[in-house]
Amino acid sequence: MTIAYICILLAALLPYVWTVIAKTSAPKFDNRDPRRWLARQDNPRVQRANNAQLNAFEAFAPFAAGVLMAQLAGVDPQRITWLAIAFVALRLLHGVFYLTGTHRARSLVWFAGLGCVIALMVQAALRIA
Repeated sequence: MTIAYICILLAALLPYVWTVIAKTSAPKFDNRDPRRWLARQDNPRVQRANNAQLNAFEAFAPFAAGVLMAQLAGVDPQRITWLAIAFVALRLLHGVFYLTGTHRARSLVWFAGLGCVIALMVQAALRIA
């Protein structure tokens, strides 16, 4: 189960990778007012990295809940581990595809990541039903 918990940690930290990329992709970042600075940026890389950050934050809570639900319900730990690893790998690809503007691949890996979360939650529900 340790690997699944490490995956929760990695998923929690992943948005900050995209944040750093957004803030370092254009000159004169203003840390006194970062949201206004971001709103003024017309650099597509800054906007895409910021969007990847926001999406990674949105995806984190359901993933963490899914891992913990599955673990508490007694789902096979190896299955939880593989789904957690797959989720983190897919979310990493999601961010890369966001940065590169590869929208179809980004959507595919987004759906696959969501599938991992749904699989964790459904397995937890079936296990305790």
